[in-house]
Amino acid sequence: MKPILREIQAMTHHKSAMALCLCIASSTFAADPVELKQGPNQIEVMIGARLFTTYHFSADTTKPYLMPLQSPSGVVVTRGFPVANDVTGANTRDKSFEPHQRPLYFGHGNVDGLDYWGEEAFDRYFTDHGRQGYGHTRLKGIEEVAQGENQARIRARFRLLDPKEREIAEHTQAFTFRGDERTRTIDCEFVLYATAGPLVLGDVKEGTFGIRLNSELSAPHDQMLNSLGSRGERAIWGKRADWVNYTGVVGGKPVGIVIFDAPSSFHHPTHWMARAYGLFAANPFGLRAFSGDKDQDGSWTVPEGQSIVFRYRVVIYDGEFTPVQLAEMYSRYASEN
Repeated sequence: MKPILREIQAMTHHKSAMALCLCIASSTFAADPVELKQGPNQIEVMIGARLFTTYHFSADTTKPYLMPLQSPSGVVVTRGFPVANDVTGANTRDKSFEPHQRPLYFGHGNVDGLDYWGEEAFDRYFTDHGRQGYGHTRLKGIEEVAQGENQARIRARFRLLDPKEREIAEHTQAFTFRGDERTRTIDCEFVLYATAGPLVLGDVKEGTFGIRLNSELSAPHDQMLNSLGSRGERAIWGKRADWVNYTGVVGGKPVGIVIFDAPSSFHHPTHWMARAYGLFAANPFGLRAFSGDKDQDGSWTVPEGQSIVFRYRVVIYDGEFTPVQLAEMYSRYASEN
């Protein structure tokens, strides 16, 4: 039996735990209205009449990204740089500087041998990139901008280009946004299409769906927990799990962010590239990179004309959720995915 499930079972024998379980089952918050404001190179996402995040997709940056991510009370849980390709105010000598780690983004360190995780704009800060070329992601078109009273959805299609502007694949990103007085939720779907021959995704640790958190959530302030009950970077990094929860205190307020890996997502349950310095990422390809076992190979070839799908739910919240509550939240998400 999984540790989280054992905890739930043990708690049901305690009156206070019974009350908690009843609270989980019965409590609901009224959904906040969601509004999208579209510009030429970005789309703002307003939840409850407050800016939640902005989707950036300018051709001036290597890859699209969401920035910032905020809790319902307005606490910013993600890092404040880079803004476009500007890292003003950052400590460039910090070993965790890593400017290519955007607040929320999708990329991989080896796609047909090219780096779509790192960014050439920041190459001057690194000496270990070797001779690997950089790929870049270019908007092909916004396919959907839709909003209802309590949710909104964006879907965009991109071309994956090599250094000579040759297309090696296409890629869609879709986000559904919701919120209430306690949470902000993003349902993410990323699809890679092998449009120009087979597409090879290599076994590397630099990938694949990433969030870079506020420095106040990084070591020694970080608190990480996964669905197996493991805590801390050493127990979570490179391991498979249904979800990882990352919590801390920002500006004196307790906040958290949890990523759920959908059962329908590629190679579920994913490996987690979760680092105490603030990188929070899911990487389903790094079998050899994480294990150190040269006999393992997590690389994957998508045949021409086919695709590969990744799905995640991100929940940003004020206060705290218990392991029991997180397990229940995941169970509801998994039943839909």
